[in-house]
Amino acid sequence: MSAAPETHTALKTLRSRLAELADLDAIAMLLEWHQLVMMPAQGGEARGHQLAALARIAHKLATAEGIGECLESLNGADLDELEHDMVRVARRDWERARQIPSELAAEIARASADGQEVWQQARAQDDFAMFAPALERNLALARERGACLAEQDQSAYEALLSDYDYGLTVVELKRVLDGLAEELPALIEDAERHTPVRPLAVPEDAQRAAVAGILRLLGVEDSSWRIDVSTHPFTTWMGRGDSRITTRYIDGDVESLLSSLHEYGHALYERQIDPALERTNLGTGTSMSIHESQSKLWENHVARNAAFAQAMAGELAGGGFEVSGEDLHASLVGVKRSPIRVSADPLTYPLHIVARFELERALIDGELAVADLPEAWRETMRRLLGIEIDSDVQGCLQDVHWSAGAFGYFPSYALGCLIAAQLWKALQDEVGSQDENLAAGRVEPIQRWLGEHVHRYGRRLDTMELVERATGKPLGIEAFLHYVAPLAGR
Repeated sequence: MSAAPETHTALKTLRSRLAELADLDAIAMLLEWHQLVMMPAQGGEARGHQLAALARIAHKLATAEGIGECLESLNGADLDELEHDMVRVARRDWERARQIPSELAAEIARASADGQEVWQQARAQDDFAMFAPALERNLALARERGACLAEQDQSAYEALLSDYDYGLTVVELKRVLDGLAEELPALIEDAERHTPVRPLAVPEDAQRAAVAGILRLLGVEDSSWRIDVSTHPFTTWMGRGDSRITTRYIDGDVESLLSSLHEYGHALYERQIDPALERTNLGTGTSMSIHESQSKLWENHVARNAAFAQAMAGELAGGGFEVSGEDLHASLVGVKRSPIRVSADPLTYPLHIVARFELERALIDGELAVADLPEAWRETMRRLLGIEIDSDVQGCLQDVHWSAGAFGYFPSYALGCLIAAQLWKALQDEVGSQDENLAAGRVEPIQRWLGEHVHRYGRRLDTMELVERATGKPLGIEAFLHYVAPLAGR
């Protein structure tokens, strides 16, 4: 039976508004990508104004009474499953957006653009004092946003978490992070003896050739992808046929091999969402934890897989650097405590996130002043990882997130590690070991399984429901501990 005329009209109008919002999001992503990859250094101030104007326009559209009227008309309407999910999530987004004043949304966008410019300069000069005012500004705006969004009995920080993982609570987050903080130190002690770092001095030219070759194996082609270089590797997407990833090259290192596959995982997620969701509110990844699970799956369970090391070694040889698969694998999984999050091995990595969770929560709650952040960072890393921080570039200036106002984002990295391990186990339980395929550089079975069990849903399922549906179990730390145990000889 066809929908009533008023239902059809309301759905058509809602879809049109949602498509416009999706297009504005894509334009903002394009401006942000350009800022971090191509924009001249002196363009920062103008870019801040442009992003603020765009945010103001998007916020006005997202909070318009017309959307509310459509949603009201669709209350109790006879909808199919996709339409029901679209309306449900649209109502959530509309109600949350209306809690934020338009000028606050614009100021947040402007402060984010300005903050990233200042951060790049401060990082280059190892000068936290240069960055501190921008951080103060972003922090004040984040507190204001959190206060606007907080529901009854919810802290500002917990409200900010919902920007990245809707429904995630501090209690649930602490449960898993406290579990990691308890279990990992002993494993790290054993792993530094059992799986020590075996560095490889890979020239930058060989890295570039290998990254290009590896990404070709994964299906990356010039007609719908870009691979660029940025200070901090990231991924953005402007549509199904426009995926952009960045990496960075450090001469004599292999980090670029890991970061390129990490960013590929983000891009693949967006490319494999059900085409029926394109230009709707459901047509993007459901949360940052699920997004990070996709990047961590390709980084940890593919790039760091002993079988895939054979294929990667072949690509390095094509770039003029000869290495065995065994030696390359050893260099990618060696355990050594490092001050740098993006360079951390898979075992120590989650403790970097525990540290950031503690610090950003204290900043938002007003328990830690910006001026005290460098020393608090040093103390926290000393306590959790037993390492000394020599400079703020190695400490609180290393990450881009707070310069962009992204408070509540960091926990998704740790959750992503846990979810990735859980998904990898479920994948292999269902379709079998991927060692033979990976040794030959074949990844299609992995792509298909992820597309069917994770990617296609877009925002139709929230994080915890998606994890349980894909793996048959609620989120836990067991699969991750099983994954890292061999590094400690267990």
